Amino acid sequence: MAAQKDLWDAIVIGAGIQGCFTAYHLAKHRKRVLLLEQFFLPHSRGSSHGQSRIIRKAYPEDFYTKMMDECYRIWAQVEHETGTQLHRPTELLLLGLKENIELKTIQATLSRQGIEHQCLSSEELKQCFPNIRFTRGEVGLLDKTGGILYADKTLRALQDAICQLGGTVCDGQKVVAIRPGLPVLVKTTSRSYQAKSLIITAGPWTNMLLSSLGIELPLQVLRINVCYWREKVPGSYSASQAFPCFIGLDQAPHHIYGLPAGEYPGLVKVCYHHGNNVDPEERDCPTVSSDIQDIQILCCFIRDHFPDLRPEPDITECCMYTNTPDKHFILDRHPKYDNIVIGAGFSGHGFKLAPVVGKILCELSMKLTPSYDLEPFRISRFSGRGKAHL
Repeated sequence: MAAQKDLWDAIVIGAGIQGCFTAYHLAKHRKRVLLLEQFFLPHSRGSSHGQSRIIRKAYPEDFYTKMMDECYRIWAQVEHETGTQLHRPTELLLLGLKENIELKTIQATLSRQGIEHQCLSSEELKQCFPNIRFTRGEVGLLDKTGGILYADKTLRALQDAICQLGGTVCDGQKVVAIRPGLPVLVKTTSRSYQAKSLIITAGPWTNMLLSSLGIELPLQVLRINVCYWREKVPGSYSASQAFPCFIGLDQAPHHIYGLPAGEYPGLVKVCYHHGNNVDPEERDCPTVSSDIQDIQILCCFIRDHFPDLRPEPDITECCMYTNTPDKHFILDRHPKYDNIVIGAGFSGHGFKLAPVVGKILCELSMKLTPSYDLEPFRISRFSGRGKAHL
C-alpha cells in the first residue's frame, strides 16, 4: 500500500471541461485531487477549447432540461467565486418547419418544465429577424434562457479555482498505463501516481485508456469544422444588437448552429453539427474531401439565409466530438472496477452540462447516491451492440 502522503483521494485524467468540473467538485469536498492533462495548458487539441459555446434549456429530453436548472446555478456560482464573466444571455432561436417533430418535442418539454419560451409563426419570424431570409415557411421557438458560454475563460477560471481549493493540476503528462486495484496506479510520461479512485474524462482518447482495462465503448470520434463568416456590414449579427444564438433543425442532414458576432470582431460563428471520422492523434492531417463537402453545406446555408454575411468562411478551426450511438453521455463506473469512473461520449453538446456532469462523476467516485437518475447514461445500455464489452 502506498504511503498516505503519496496517495491521492482521486485522480482525474483529462483537463477538458468535464474533467475540470469533476476536479472542482472533488476539491469542494476537500478531497486530495490530482487533475492530469497530456498537453501543456492552455491547448486547442481536444474538445473544450475555443472562445464560445451555446447554453440553453431547450432539449427534447426532460432529463437534460432538468439538469440545466442546476447547471445555470453552478455557472453563476463559479462566476461569483472567480470574479470572471463566463456567460452572456442572448436567447436561443430554434428554426424548423411547422411539422418538425423535434421542434414540437422541444416546445412540449419547455412547457412541461415551465421554461420561459415563445413560439413564432413564419410572419413573426420575418418581423423579429429581418436579417435572416426564411425561404421555406419556417417557424421559430425562442428559448429565453439561451446564451453564450466563454469556453477558454471557463477552463482557466476552473483550473485556478481547483488549485485555490487545494487541488493539483499537472499538465504535459500523458497517461501511458493504468493498473486497476486499491489503490489504482496511473503511470504518465513523467512519473507514477496512486489514488483511491480514478475518473477518466479523456474525450477522444477514452478508448485508448480503457483498452488496458478490458473495455471498449461505442464511441465515434469526429473532426468538426468550426467556421466564422464575415459580416458585410459590421454589427449586423452581433449580440449587442440582440441577435440570438440559433439552431437550424432541418436545414441539412444534420443541425446547423450559430452564435452572434463577438469573439472575432465582425465574424459570426456558424457550424455544421457533424464531422468526419478521425484518429485524435491525427486530427491535424490535411483537409479531406468530406470536410470540404461539410463546408459547402454551410456556404449554401449562409447564402440562402444570411444575406448580410459573406458566403465563404473567413476562418476555419478544428474541434472534435466524441459521439455515442444515441448521443447521450456515458456517466458510470467501470463494470469490473468500481473505483474507476468513466465520463465520456458528450457528443458535441456536453459543455453547458459540465457543472452537473462533474458533480455526478464526483458523486460516483465518492460512492455517494447520485443526484440524478443515471439510467440514460449507463454503459449497460449498449449491451449487444458489438462494443461496450469486457
